[in-house]
Amino acid sequence: MRIAVTGAAGFLGSHLVDRLLAEGHEVIGVDSLITGQIENLKHVESNRLFRFVKSDVTQYIHIPGPLDRVYHFASPASPLDFPRYPVHILKVGALGTLNALGLAKAKGARMLQASTSEVYGDPQVHPQVESYWGHVNPIGERSMYDEAKRFAEALTMSYHRQNQVDTRIVRIFNTYGPRMRLDDGRVLPNFFRSALRNEPVTIYGDGSQTRSFCYVDDLLRGIMLLMESNLDEPTNIGNPEEITVLEFAKEIIALANSKSEIVFKTLPKDDPCRRRPDITRAQTLLGWNPRVNRAEGLKRTAEDFIRRMK
Repeated sequence: MRIAVTGAAGFLGSHLVDRLLAEGHEVIGVDSLITGQIENLKHVESNRLFRFVKSDVTQYIHIPGPLDRVYHFASPASPLDFPRYPVHILKVGALGTLNALGLAKAKGARMLQASTSEVYGDPQVHPQVESYWGHVNPIGERSMYDEAKRFAEALTMSYHRQNQVDTRIVRIFNTYGPRMRLDDGRVLPNFFRSALRNEPVTIYGDGSQTRSFCYVDDLLRGIMLLMESNLDEPTNIGNPEEITVLEFAKEIIALANSKSEIVFKTLPKDDPCRRRPDITRAQTLLGWNPRVNRAEGLKRTAEDFIRRMK
């Protein structure tokens, strides 16, 4: 197939490009490089099946020739990006998704919208099932990301219903692996970077809040299964193994053989207290389950961090 991937130079987008090329597809990677890193694609730039287009998805997306699939992964997603690019994040969720859907419609292609567990906000239902509508502060300090993704889901379903565009929506839960930005600002990169330097590991709040971490290979296998399925409603993809942030910090420190101490700071406003996906839909209808256990995934991730931090 001939496939477009927006956000192709990002953590998830670049891994997706790898998997699609490995299956023999022709891939057009689109990225503005505002937060994406071209280094993530250096190893495929000589691949005759790959072409990179530097373009901002909030502008018209021009890709000559036919397309069979559009994976819409473009969006700054790090908490550090929220205060830096709040309006742009909202524009990507609205205009970027509109342009990706318009591209899919024009080409007669199927489009997958990369959504997020953040649409559930600080959830009052646990674990989070796709039928839960969420608990989101629409004007909070994280609202630009949460609401951009919620709007993108609404726009995707509206295009599907009104214009008969073939669409899929994946709700991605916490994912980790090689190529995460060292300055990402999320739990795992923060912990690894501090632990590998023997610096204090900072936990916001008392560490009792939970996360559920999915290795990148597992996530993308599930996403590709979803793309080729007939499921047009949102589907959770993530690892349901839940761990407290404090326990996770201790795991990272032990893995890094670090002398780091743990320090505690005030929990940011609207930070989710619990996060765990209900993956019954993916298990039942896609036959998907995560395969990589956290110990193995963290080992692979640590090796990548050590190599890049030298």
